[in-house]
Amino acid sequence: MRWLRYGEHGALVECGSLAEAGALRAVLADAHHPDVVELVPGARTVLLAVRPGSAALGELRELAESADLDHPPAGEPSEIEIDVHYDGEDLELVARTAGIGVDEVVELHTGAEYTVAFTGFAPGFGYLTGLPEPLRQSRLDSPRTRVPAGSVAVAGEFAGIYPRSSPGGWRLLGHTDTVLFDPKADRPALLTPGDRVRFRKAS
Repeated sequence: MRWLRYGEHGALVECGSLAEAGALRAVLADAHHPDVVELVPGARTVLLAVRPGSAALGELRELAESADLDHPPAGEPSEIEIDVHYDGEDLELVARTAGIGVDEVVELHTGAEYTVAFTGFAPGFGYLTGLPEPLRQSRLDSPRTRVPAGSVAVAGEFAGIYPRSSPGGWRLLGHTDTVLFDPKADRPALLTPGDRVRFRKAS
């Protein structure tokens, strides 16, 4: 890990892998330090901001450097099930690329348990790890100018759901009616880092 100053009251921690970044986030979150203002994980980084005048940065760095990141704390993740209509424009493309049938794509997608590694791109968009190997496919060569809200998609090692209509190049498996982001809700984003997610085929 590489700790870099990020302004007067923050640090950006560069990690060697997605797994290390996730483990570091779990360790820092589990500390429940009262002076932590913000904890933002990324694919290979964790941003930590603390209250002005606090000694939290040094304390949390010592904690992180002594922690067993191979066995991070599990915390208390939310368990979320999302119903999906498997009617995506790229469903057959994903099946063909994987060398399997469409039904097998659905079985693989619904049979896995996913973890929200980090969020970004758009409010409410979670990058989900745990995607079965045959479904780990490249982004489209030509991104779409408009992907409908609720689109369930895959790209690289991640699965995700577009919370609102936007451009995008992920491969679309289907769509969900689940609301991913509601700014008026007590918890605006349905998905937060560490949450567990399962997809279920809508009837």
